[in-house]
Amino acid sequence: MNNILVCDDERDIVSAIKIHLEKNGFGVYEAYDGQQMLEVYAQHSDDIDLILLDVMMPVLDGFSAISALRTKSDVPVIFLSARDDNMDKVQGLNYGADDYISKPYHPEELIARVKARLRRPLTPTETFSDVYTNGDLEINDKTKTVSVGGKEFNLTPREYDILLFFMKNLGEVFKPEAIYEAVWHEEPLGAENTVTVHIRHLREKIEYDPSQPRFLKVVWGKGYKMEKLS
Repeated sequence: MNNILVCDDERDIVSAIKIHLEKNGFGVYEAYDGQQMLEVYAQHSDDIDLILLDVMMPVLDGFSAISALRTKSDVPVIFLSARDDNMDKVQGLNYGADDYISKPYHPEELIARVKARLRRPLTPTETFSDVYTNGDLEINDKTKTVSVGGKEFNLTPREYDILLFFMKNLGEVFKPEAIYEAVWHEEPLGAENTVTVHIRHLREKIEYDPSQPRFLKVVWGKGYKMEKLS
């Protein structure tokens, strides 16, 4: 049996989620703020398979809690939040969340997301390895080196941060504003032109043919993504 740690400052929400999880055969641990979540997980880490974590909580919010958690564990985390904002979703993913569900949500959706995440094994880009790979593209985040097919490329710090962001979120599509917010940590003023220029420079360095990129793809009308390669 898989065990889920549910953390939300609203006890009625925790109780409701617990009912649905138990009906579907899950065991449930409970916490009501980020600090309590860390304490419960520390005590039962061997038994907890996934964490459902609210964002806005007293004592320690969800973003701060997952930051502390990710220094010790790669247990899957799904954020639950009433804040249905793309920037919040990007921020949550950058902090190490595996999924993000906006409230209100249907219980069947929640259960489906939990089951799907538990079925999916961790990939190298979801572990605490310093090395991220996608096809023959490799980033060593400890040595800050980037190589394609064994050949190293020198990137600017900003180019490196953009590439690392995409490597941590393979297959996900992000608007220029979201990329700018995640990498520059500033309000996305003039984001589209700035991001476009940096991605063009990245392509010129890491793509075999920048005019027909394998890695950094445009999704017309939606943004950019790092194509997930085998």
